[in-house]
Amino acid sequence: PVSDKIVICYSLNEGLEMSNVATHGKADLAQPEACRPDTLDTLANAWRARSTGGLSPAAGLLAWYDWALHLSLSPGKQRSLIEKGLHKQQRLARYALRVASAHDCPTCIEPLEQDRRFAAPAWQQWPFNVIHQGFLLQQQWWHNATTGVRGVSRHHENMVTFAGRQWLDMWSPSNFVWTNPEVLEAISASGGANLWRGAMNFFDDAQRLALEDAPAGVEGFEVGKDVAVTPGKVVFRNHLIELIQYTPTTPDVYAEPVLIVPSWIMKYYILDLSPHNSMVRYLVEQGHTVYMISWRNPDESDRELSMDDYLEMGVLDAIGAVGHDARAPQIHAMGYCLGGTLLAIAAAAMARDGGVEGYEQLPARKTLSLLAAQVDFSEPGELGLFIDESQVNLLDHLTKGQGFLTGKQMAGSFQFLHSRDLVWTRRMREYLMGERDQGNDLMAWNADTTRLPARMHHEYLVALYLKNAFAHGRYEVGGKPVSLNDLRMPVFAVGTERDHVSPWRSVYKLHLLTDVEITFVLTSGGHNAGIVSQPGHPRRNYRIATRPERGEWRSADEWLQTAERGESSWWPAWQGWLAGHSSAPVKAKPIPASRALADAPGTYVMQRYPGE
Repeated sequence: PVSDKIVICYSLNEGLEMSNVATHGKADLAQPEACRPDTLDTLANAWRARSTGGLSPAAGLLAWYDWALHLSLSPGKQRSLIEKGLHKQQRLARYALRVASAHDCPTCIEPLEQDRRFAAPAWQQWPFNVIHQGFLLQQQWWHNATTGVRGVSRHHENMVTFAGRQWLDMWSPSNFVWTNPEVLEAISASGGANLWRGAMNFFDDAQRLALEDAPAGVEGFEVGKDVAVTPGKVVFRNHLIELIQYTPTTPDVYAEPVLIVPSWIMKYYILDLSPHNSMVRYLVEQGHTVYMISWRNPDESDRELSMDDYLEMGVLDAIGAVGHDARAPQIHAMGYCLGGTLLAIAAAAMARDGGVEGYEQLPARKTLSLLAAQVDFSEPGELGLFIDESQVNLLDHLTKGQGFLTGKQMAGSFQFLHSRDLVWTRRMREYLMGERDQGNDLMAWNADTTRLPARMHHEYLVALYLKNAFAHGRYEVGGKPVSLNDLRMPVFAVGTERDHVSPWRSVYKLHLLTDVEITFVLTSGGHNAGIVSQPGHPRRNYRIATRPERGEWRSADEWLQTAERGESSWWPAWQGWLAGHSSAPVKAKPIPASRALADAPGTYVMQRYPGE
């Protein structure tokens, strides 16, 4: 065990040093490699990271101390909180008296728009109406307590506010049998059968966790059989990527092919899920020749893969392969999430004088599309709560030994961002209501995790999140900084309304970094569901507006007020934009058998490791 190694190392170090002092009068004996101070630090911090789910306890304690100390030195804020607390107690008492004598009374506080825990009519019955109103008032008071304390750093304030919300969500009345009227109604209707089914669901999940099996409901989605089934061939492969060309389905195709660069944090087929919601299939059916990067799932031997490797072996090699394979002097390039960030870096590097050494003959980018991709990380949203110097240090120790960060180690942070929906509400349905999620293709994809090489993971956290080097013109490619201000092609950018990974206002900051024409779309949904928004999808809408080249600056809020509203999916708007920037169609050609290395979805997407 790691703890035993630490004890042994400290004991050995002490013994060696004492022996050396006794013999030579000084402690200069070289320490064994396993017992060096930095090795001990790595062992201790790696053990700590595993026990805390990869979250830094030091970062949390520093945030709490910053808040608590400044609050203790702010008597005015303390008085305000006392007054607010008393006022909320009075409001709740008056509400309780009104609902005791009348059946229809206005609530004293409404939940936030995205909070659906108390939406059922049963929550409006006594005493559950008073219970959930009291909880919401308490939630509001804690928000007041953790914000607006003068002297607290913004990062620490956000961390404390987030942690307080997580703690309160854990104790929500919706999470307990006797304070949840929906559960009590289910018990009455089923004679308690829902609790029995919930117990079986709990034991099933516990068994899957112990055996490191996939979550319930995703078994029916096999890669290459149920998802990632659009026909195509792998036409290029190196150590880091496979490049898939999809088989044309129309007699004529647009002259410029479309290269898609997905994020390597998850498998590529988020953009080729089931046939009905596959973006790849949609583009192919509209007459586009589509290429997709499928990233390698790294192992311990890939620990030294860097951001430069992902740029060169990933994006630049793929652009070169598409140009050679399609005989196209220009291409449309699209990147999603972190893949979009890397694509933007590549586009900026290729647009500067001299381009990128060794890649001077690549085809030109006719257009650039960035989906939920940040290029300015000054306001990264709630994901930024888990990224600071302390957190990066802990993750560095965690990845130093194993050589990579696993998908499960990343998943904890993302679940925290959506704990109300992904943890508590879901567990209430499954364990208290006895309802089991049926599973879908998006859930199956989400469970198909990937790894991140240790060096690359460190570099992208430090360069992009901590230093915001790309937005500030300090990110270097080939020893020279790159800037989006060198771009000369039109850009199509997409943000999603409920994105906790790439907040849309952060994505919108692209407008500050380049003067090219930008068509910006804000679509309903979150980071994944907002992008996988096929035509005909119910309850989908979007807003769209174009800023002309060298157009005047408008803030995100001003843009929101003037953007044109569209119903259903944004895909047709994007496809129309691509078509409008494409040359005349040419006759489609089948993929020659001589270029096919494997059938789609290829081999890299199948790489999985025990326990992941």
